[in-house]
Amino acid sequence: MSEAPYQVIAAELRRRIESGELRPGDRVPSTRALVRDFGVAMATATKALQALQQDRLVHAAPGVGTVVGPPPRSRRTEAAGSRDGDLNQDEVVRTGIAIADAEGLAALSMRRIATELGVSTMALYRYVGGKDALVIRMVDAAIGEFPLGELPEHWRDTVTLVARTHWAAYRKHLWLASAISLSRPQLVPRLLPHTDAVLGALRGVGKSAALSTVISLFAYVRGIALVMEAEAQAEQDTGVTADEWVTQQTDQLALMIAAGNLTAFRELLADGFDYDYDLDQLFEFGLGVFLDGLAARLR
Repeated sequence: MSEAPYQVIAAELRRRIESGELRPGDRVPSTRALVRDFGVAMATATKALQALQQDRLVHAAPGVGTVVGPPPRSRRTEAAGSRDGDLNQDEVVRTGIAIADAEGLAALSMRRIATELGVSTMALYRYVGGKDALVIRMVDAAIGEFPLGELPEHWRDTVTLVARTHWAAYRKHLWLASAISLSRPQLVPRLLPHTDAVLGALRGVGKSAALSTVISLFAYVRGIALVMEAEAQAEQDTGVTADEWVTQQTDQLALMIAAGNLTAFRELLADGFDYDYDLDQLFEFGLGVFLDGLAARLR
């Protein structure tokens, strides 16, 4: 009987680990890299990494990815389910955040968390409900790491504070932006005070205008953050930074500009113009434009 695709991938990674090609602490290919290299679905790539995690050959390292070696804690040496009664909601949520920080939301599953904690999958449902409910709790915990504190008196300072607080949260937890919905906003307890702060700062402009401002502000910050998440994943998968990628495209871009007679582009790139593509600076620039436009609208 032939092996399942996830077993083939797991076997290849296991071979690299056992041969020393991948050493303890080295990052193994991400799920997206496995999808690209082996031509499989994301679920198959995730299952392959889960198989290695169950064998304690790899573990999720926050901010790094999946790396070679057993997890720092030894709980997975216990039989699955032996800790079912020794579990708490915060532990489940924090484990979910650690996995999402390291590998993204695509790698998150109830089974994966159960494996990390050494509990049965069904035990998790008693503490956090299903995966959707867990993600909301993860969002709430992540936002809770960035309290607003005392609000400034001026509306512009308050809006700026909320925007920069969200940006800081998105910067620390790259998965957070994709977990938050604007079209069907989740009821996140620690996020509601942020909305309330902006609404309060814009009293007197009209209910519709105030709510539209909140949605527009959150959409702007989240939109830039989604770029940050995608870029971090692309760099992890390819090893090529954004600046290096742009350099690789320069010749092709020049040909396309010439062929399309794109005069504005040609003027922009004349004399060796070099644009510093820094997302923090881009965020601050866009926030300034947003605030200036809002100020003109309020006047």
